[in-house]
Amino acid sequence: MSTITLTETEEIIQNSLDYTLFSWSKQKGIAPIDVKHAKGVYLYDYEDKRYLDFSSGLMNVNIGHGNQRITDAVVKQMQEVSYVTPSCVTKVRGDLGKKLAEICPGDLNKAFFTLCGATSIENAIKLARLYTGKHKILTRYQSYHGSSNGAMTASGDPRKLPVDSQQAPNFVHFDLPYLYRYPHGEENLLKDSVEQLERLIAYEGLGNIAAILLEGESGSSGCLKYPVGYLKKVREICDKNGILLIMDEVMSGFGRTGKWFGFENHDIVPDMICMAKGLTCGYLPFGCLMVSDKIAAKYDDAVLPLGLTYSAHPVSCAAALETLKIYEDENLIENAATMGKYIEQRVEEMKVIQPSIGDFRNTGLLGCIELVKNRETKEPMASFNAKPDEMIVMNKVAAKIKELGMYTFVRWGFIFIAPPLCVTKAEIDEGLAIIGEAIKIADEAVN
Repeated sequence: MSTITLTETEEIIQNSLDYTLFSWSKQKGIAPIDVKHAKGVYLYDYEDKRYLDFSSGLMNVNIGHGNQRITDAVVKQMQEVSYVTPSCVTKVRGDLGKKLAEICPGDLNKAFFTLCGATSIENAIKLARLYTGKHKILTRYQSYHGSSNGAMTASGDPRKLPVDSQQAPNFVHFDLPYLYRYPHGEENLLKDSVEQLERLIAYEGLGNIAAILLEGESGSSGCLKYPVGYLKKVREICDKNGILLIMDEVMSGFGRTGKWFGFENHDIVPDMICMAKGLTCGYLPFGCLMVSDKIAAKYDDAVLPLGLTYSAHPVSCAAALETLKIYEDENLIENAATMGKYIEQRVEEMKVIQPSIGDFRNTGLLGCIELVKNRETKEPMASFNAKPDEMIVMNKVAAKIKELGMYTFVRWGFIFIAPPLCVTKAEIDEGLAIIGEAIKIADEAVN
């Protein structure tokens, strides 16, 4: 009886399939990329095939892959001290907190270090309720805030639906239209959106509402744009009614939108900022909840009931501090703004020859192409929370993108364009050529 001998690549993939679980996936029938090493905007598998990473991992590797400055900073910190209890301090903890206070606008000067985006969100929710003495949190449908219980309930993403029976209490969602699919004209969009939010606040009881939680810029829901002026109106509503404004910058923060934070595109200052992803660019797990001086002052003489064993982990702090220096030294935020404009120009050119491109929504390097079956009716190529039989065309598009040497996020009728902030025009041209070739499959489905 013959014995089947696996190649190195097959064994690497098979071990992961046999002994690990994959997020948001059926566990059978998946074909992950076996990444051996990565550099800049490229991933390389064990067969030496190169993939252009056009979604920065999961929209987090902002500085690009393989930057050895992070390695050096982490090794140096580990040689000094790898871990201390959060009740102790290290130099890097204070240095990072000070640097974040310099970056953040207004009086957002106090950092509570967390482990990831979800733990930043969870602690923001807890702190908002403790500080205000109120219990309800208002959030947007078509948003995503994390997969822990509270963060998932806060999200308006359909990934929460299978576990709806386990949802946390006192979250209220509201719908926020976006211009491409809003039928009443741009002049009415802001007015209707603000009035709907004000009605919801009245219905839910002003005295019950602790905070409004929103993404700085929409991400995996489809880069859905806020009506122009909307966040300013929300800030005014919060100020008028004693409601805290929490901005989720886990995906849109740290240069992704051409500014340090996505909300800065809207000229507001929130009361809290939830951070992760671009804070260390995935080199190590880490997060932060940035809190205003006003909120922090309440706990000068009262116990702050927040705690995590790995809060202010010195090695992750070292990775974060060096990451912030890289953003500045390599002018990555400026490059994100410049390359974003270049992508917008190039996608407009693609629209002329590719009829399935219905809309392109982008801020800096956080962008999404929405494919449609008909530009006049705007019928989506795959609808929100599409069923498997609605995904036939988009699955073919995604497979073609991978075959041609690109890794990016394809969801429903959306193709995301969010490369590392170090991307060049030549790399953008390479990526858009791959996407353009794959979209030809969708062009054939246009009616």
